[in-house]
Amino acid sequence: MKKDLGIAQAVCPMPVLMVAAYDENGKVNVMNVAWGQIAGSDRIYLCIGKGKKTLANIKVSKAFTVALADRAHMDVADFYGIASGNKMDDKFERTGYTAVKSDKVNAPIIDEFPVVMECEFLEELDNENIHGVVGKIVNVKAEESVLNDEGKVDVAKFDVLLFDTFCHGYYTIGEKAGQAWDAGNGLMNK
Repeated sequence: MKKDLGIAQAVCPMPVLMVAAYDENGKVNVMNVAWGQIAGSDRIYLCIGKGKKTLANIKVSKAFTVALADRAHMDVADFYGIASGNKMDDKFERTGYTAVKSDKVNAPIIDEFPVVMECEFLEELDNENIHGVVGKIVNVKAEESVLNDEGKVDVAKFDVLLFDTFCHGYYTIGEKAGQAWDAGNGLMNK
């Protein structure tokens, strides 16, 4: 029997996304965005609240990067979520991490995270129901150590972090349960 839980953010797990952008002076800011998702073959949507430093930077630079956080960098990923760039001028510098300029867009790539999407800012969505940004993914970069034999990212190889919206924990992916676009084939001809 199911128990009523009331209103909850019940989509679980969510990605742990490191969103980085330059301000008007070329200074790096990074934030942890748990509410974000692929929105098409080359689009990403990120729920970023009004007043966030990274949002202001994205609007100025017209670009951003989105890195997938991993277990090895969980402490810094969490820090990027709890520290505010509006209140802490040295937020990025405190971590000792390295930023390199993307060769595809006007945004920083945080070297320590193994997979990153380079994105052009397309639009800000702002209405009574939703606020965030949409970006066009122009390229994905990945460390060779997280690629499989076919040259695709193997999420198990780099211990990608997932966010539990119910209890606010971080988790990693366990064993592969099945293959998409194949697991349901047995029901196709019923």
